Amino acid sequence: MGVAEDLAQDALLAALEQWPNSGVPHNPGAWLMASAKHRAIDHLRRLQRLDRKHEEIGRALDDAHDDGVRKLDEHLDDHVGDDLLRLVFTSCHPVLSPDARVALTLRLLGGLTTDEIARAFLVPESTVAQRIVRAKRTLSEARVPFEVPRGTDLAERTTAVLGVIYLIFNEGYSATAGEDWTRPGLCEEALRLGRILAELMPAEPEVHGLVSLMEIQASRMRARVGPGGEPVLLLDQDRGRWDRVLITRGLAALERAGRLGGALGPYALQAAIAACHVRALTPEDTDWGRITALYDALSSLSPSPVVELNRAVAVSMAFGPAAGLEVLDTLLAEPSLRNYHLLPSVRGDLLVKLGRRDEARHEFQRAAGLTRNERERRLLLDRAAACAGLAPPA
Repeated sequence: MGVAEDLAQDALLAALEQWPNSGVPHNPGAWLMASAKHRAIDHLRRLQRLDRKHEEIGRALDDAHDDGVRKLDEHLDDHVGDDLLRLVFTSCHPVLSPDARVALTLRLLGGLTTDEIARAFLVPESTVAQRIVRAKRTLSEARVPFEVPRGTDLAERTTAVLGVIYLIFNEGYSATAGEDWTRPGLCEEALRLGRILAELMPAEPEVHGLVSLMEIQASRMRARVGPGGEPVLLLDQDRGRWDRVLITRGLAALERAGRLGGALGPYALQAAIAACHVRALTPEDTDWGRITALYDALSSLSPSPVVELNRAVAVSMAFGPAAGLEVLDTLLAEPSLRNYHLLPSVRGDLLVKLGRRDEARHEFQRAAGLTRNERERRLLLDRAAACAGLAPPA
């Protein structure tokens, strides 16, 4: 894998040097692939020249290389039909732990930084970095071939692949850091991969559940950002700006997941929650009782501190802020949420509704200090200032 990364970097460098003069080729991906392959062959030949005693082995390698190219071409013409999705399945190898598969794939193929992956897992950045290093070493030591799985092997890797696509979408929907509240390009790529996967595995309910969730969430992207790029929270959004085409597609995917039978999985349950929001014409029409019940089911099926945090919000909307705060306060000692900015942010919101504005101001200030997204930080500082009856900070 290390050699492959070096060869890819060499090909990209060659593109940066040549394309400004020659122009971008008609098929940039094919150009980069051919450039990397030529460098790989050169690399093998250099190794052969280092030790003339290996000439016979070198000839055998040349023969093996020709055979390998033929087999590679066969794999490239496989049933997956998409280069990136093919690589995602390839790197989600069962020799790695589930967390390592997802972390490695997100880093190599998802375009996410180690910091962004750490946020998704609610673990320190150093932990993710170690996982990635160990994953590369494990693949190398196990001599894992880079090939597309088929049959039962394909099904075994589906859970990890869904996790990768889900986390790519989440980073696009709510950016970890930087000046932008969202990164639409990541959402679009995750949606594209999810739709391809749904065609590849039409009998998998959770594939349709994930696609439904992403379609519905993506339908709100335009309404989530104000004219100046500032965040607009769900209950304040102009629902007329929600994309009805994406909503229709999302609800249809959720219906397909349900028709396949069995209990809804974690992604389908989240999609059902999102569907409750888009079916409501106004915030007041939202069926918070059903949303709370769906979160109860999700918490039983796939318990996590973040699910419980969202459940607390639903409880507060269905049964009042005091009930929600009671659920939320059980998470205050949760180690994984110690530096998670949404915990004090949600707590501040509930405290405002209870009239405890000074405590709420403290929570919003703490949340602002924890987030690394500038748009979100400004929103939280504005809310803190509002609690104190002050003008928002410049």
